Amino acid sequence: MTNNNTAAYSGLSGSAQARIEIVRGIARDVAGPAAQSVDKDARYPVETMNALKEAKLLSAYVPESLGGFGASIMELGYMCEALGQRCASSAMVFAMHQIQVACMVRHGTTPFFQDYMKNIVRDQRVIASVTSEAGVGGSVRTSICPIERKGDQCSIRKEGTVVSYCEDADDLLITVRRNAEAASNDQALVLVNRSQCEFQVLSSWDVMGMRGTCSLGYVVNARFGEEQIVPDGFGDINARTMVPWAHILWGSLWLGIATDAVARARAFVKDTGRKMGGTPPTATRLSEVSMQLQLMRVQVRERARYYNHLVSQPDGGRGELSSVDFAVQSNHLKLSASELVADICTQALRITGTTGYRNDSPYSVTRHLRDAHSAALMIGNERIHAGNGPLHMMYRDEAL
Repeated sequence: MTNNNTAAYSGLSGSAQARIEIVRGIARDVAGPAAQSVDKDARYPVETMNALKEAKLLSAYVPESLGGFGASIMELGYMCEALGQRCASSAMVFAMHQIQVACMVRHGTTPFFQDYMKNIVRDQRVIASVTSEAGVGGSVRTSICPIERKGDQCSIRKEGTVVSYCEDADDLLITVRRNAEAASNDQALVLVNRSQCEFQVLSSWDVMGMRGTCSLGYVVNARFGEEQIVPDGFGDINARTMVPWAHILWGSLWLGIATDAVARARAFVKDTGRKMGGTPPTATRLSEVSMQLQLMRVQVRERARYYNHLVSQPDGGRGELSSVDFAVQSNHLKLSASELVADICTQALRITGTTGYRNDSPYSVTRHLRDAHSAALMIGNERIHAGNGPLHMMYRDEAL
């Protein structure tokens, strides 16, 4: 496939570019060959994750002072994009893990979390997220589950409706109510080791796409120490880190899916043209879908660049990251990217026709299309639009 990243890499250091190329190699040589099995068997992409561990890339965002590479979100976005071109489930697991790492790097300022980040580097620990919760209508900013305290020990019982790759994670970051008397949106983020947990499986994961994320439902019972609560409130973590990171890294892997779908459509059109000795009618549609892909690429990469610019400011971009404008624009990225990936994959299918509809064809886009349709469901687009409505009443449009 053609590498469209040469010019975009110009803003990254040589070491960052080298790490991205390592991931591109893992995507090509490991994730791609295993993707069909991961999808068919709905299994964790262990080959890809092991390769990323060996390259010490699960701790890529950990600061150099703590043993990591100090990677930027731009670098991680390119990694997710590369993995997404070969195996969307691998890319999603990697992206979700990096979002959890970012929450601790940016908000875990205490000695406990500083030591834990060194452990991520040494052991390449995999971190899962438990933010979904039964009984709250899908709202991440509402928790029923409170922290219960008895002496210096804490406990929680969380009913997570969707917990990705829980069986293969070393640790979990869990959203909870700060205590039983707290308001439902007064939340904390807790890091627990799986040895501190007991799990009860609530549901299976026999789904249309993103099958390798293994996103079953669980009741999680955990006992832990007070020091395992991330110092910053979850509202701040969510606004400044979790949401923008999710939308940028998810958008990046969706871009990867779309890129490969268009590459397959292009290869099909070229092959058709060679056989018929001219330009096939599908070339017009290829032009149209390539335009959509370019639009998506610009949106996703520019948002990563802008976020990186903000966090590089002396104040870490705190004011802007907490603003209504930033929230609306981040939501726009998620909405646009999640709709574009499904539309682009659909257009690729129309170009490739029956050949692209087949699972055993080199031009197949069936897995791409199935994985793409999960995008609008992750933090449902209807919920985001509903939340954006009131925000637009306060939003400052540059044109006004």
